[in-house]
Amino acid sequence: MTVFKFNENSKKTLKRYKTLKYQLISLIALLLVLVILLPNNSIAQEKGSELSSNGKNVGTTAAAFLEIGAGARAQAMGGAYTSISADATSMYWNPAGIGGVNGFELVFSHVNWIFETNYDYVGIVTSVGETISIGANVTSFGVGDQIVRTVGFEEGTGEVYSAQDFAIGLSFAMNLTDRFSFGINAKYIDQRIWHSKATGFAIDVGALYKTQVDGLQMGFSISNFGTSMQMSGRDLINAIDPDIINQGVDNVPVNYETGSYGLPMLFRFGVSYEMQIPSIRSKLLIATDLLKPNNSDESINIGLEYVVFDIIALRGGYRSLFIDEGTGGLSLGGGVIIATSTFNVLVDYAYVDLGLLSSVHNFGINLRF
Repeated sequence: MTVFKFNENSKKTLKRYKTLKYQLISLIALLLVLVILLPNNSIAQEKGSELSSNGKNVGTTAAAFLEIGAGARAQAMGGAYTSISADATSMYWNPAGIGGVNGFELVFSHVNWIFETNYDYVGIVTSVGETISIGANVTSFGVGDQIVRTVGFEEGTGEVYSAQDFAIGLSFAMNLTDRFSFGINAKYIDQRIWHSKATGFAIDVGALYKTQVDGLQMGFSISNFGTSMQMSGRDLINAIDPDIINQGVDNVPVNYETGSYGLPMLFRFGVSYEMQIPSIRSKLLIATDLLKPNNSDESINIGLEYVVFDIIALRGGYRSLFIDEGTGGLSLGGGVIIATSTFNVLVDYAYVDLGLLSSVHNFGINLRF
């Protein structure tokens, strides 16, 4: 009888093999999701919207508020955030990133968006053991009460209306190894204007990989794969006369049918590198994202962050590179980290240039326990 004995090197080799196997299985699963979902979404997009004259899908998707982006830190870094972990706003950029959250984290972000609209994001994440993290998030976008004006009542009818969009999501992330994590965010989407609304469901999936090179991370995500959205409600009910020439049939109730539009699905791939500078207790983070949306051209986001003494953070970035006459541009910002014995408070600010759409200011606060 032959007896096989595993020495220490054999055990390490077997462990590395198992780790690599889990990583390959996860990557293959996510790539299969990408291959399956992208064509299906393209079909839905073609059914629910028309191509523009130059053959691009610009402006043909619903729920555009899902494209704004959560978190002042991420916005200040030009939206290059797919490969950055340990942050509750990762539920928006790459849900696998919440796998790096240890303990409990609460984040709130507010943006004074264009045309007197407001964007808010709230996220809560907690770790469950050493390998699992769960979270919840709410995104809100809208405008306050507006005066209803009609022909003959240009100054107002005495009524007011409002427009409000929101999304509610639940996230789950698992650290399959000490270097590889996978995450998913499922969300319900609701858009309302006065008495009409549209609803939908979507999922975001992502993965994050910490390479063998210290500080170098890679990540990718697929955002907003889901159902099409179509407005309905009593505001679309009207009464018409189908035969204005003859008498006898008039005021026939009809329900106007609006178009059905797909969601703004987006594929992101990001790389980031964090370099420690021990001599002056600081660190430099450089990140870049490649973006492939279903309603615009491909583009690149770049960003950097410099943290001094673990207290002050300076950030800068540029979004939507290589898109002519787009809504991208320079972003700048900073943050202050206040550490106590029981919790940390992070206060962030970002200035974002939107090109043709002017600029916006983003404020955020993060509590970590």
